[in-house]
Amino acid sequence: MGRAAVSRKVVRIRQGSVSGRADTVAAEEPLEIRLNGEALAITMRTPGDDFALAAGFLVSEGVLGSVEDLRTIAYCAGATEEGRNTYNVVDVRTAEGVAPDRFTLHRNFYTTSSCGLCGKASLDAVRTTARWPLADDPSLTLTPRLLASLPESLREGQKVFSRTGGLHAAGLFDEHGTLLDLQEDVGRHNAVDKLVGRAFQKGLLPLSRAVLMVSGRASFELVQKAVMAGVPVLAAVSAPSSLACDLADESGMTLVGFLRGDSMNIYSGERRIQL
Repeated sequence: MGRAAVSRKVVRIRQGSVSGRADTVAAEEPLEIRLNGEALAITMRTPGDDFALAAGFLVSEGVLGSVEDLRTIAYCAGATEEGRNTYNVVDVRTAEGVAPDRFTLHRNFYTTSSCGLCGKASLDAVRTTARWPLADDPSLTLTPRLLASLPESLREGQKVFSRTGGLHAAGLFDEHGTLLDLQEDVGRHNAVDKLVGRAFQKGLLPLSRAVLMVSGRASFELVQKAVMAGVPVLAAVSAPSSLACDLADESGMTLVGFLRGDSMNIYSGERRIQL
């Protein structure tokens, strides 16, 4: 439980020389998320902070918004036929009256998870379920220099990536560029859910003055999760997708891509950047 990395034997070839050695690889295991006893989703994740992952996932799906909405999160005992607890199944119990009916929940889940529905349906789903409009505070402005410092800060905090080279990262920064929290996972959407879930558990939502920095690209799903948590600025090392740009523009988010060194592209919300 909670293993982020696993040791494996490998055959190593370097400049024609063959040797056997141990290598460290990122752990990947399934996590089933149940809502009030009913199976809702399965995600492949790096074990660790599973309760935060489940909470963050349900924030992004519009089920949870405050700590008062949550009753308990627990691993399911006897998750296998033999009665073993695999620590790969969690059940989230909500406060009375919080969870929507099953049809509404599954319809919203399939839509916001980008399962192939049209772009307009996906945008509409986020618009109707977002709890907080993104703050448009004129005092929240960032310099290009501050943004340029975020990838290196994120990389320095990636402890497991340094050992395995196989994990994505998501970091939450304040408006001064201070790293507030960082999560690593085989799935960058899981890393974001863990960040949001930890903030949810601390009663910090909405994250109205935070910057979310992700390794890799910015997909629609990541923008959706940021919108649902009230994050006004999302920055990515690589490219955004077209639907991610559409959602960022419609929701009023500042979306920055190709953030490498002192170069970057601002795809939406340039009013928050001191140009």
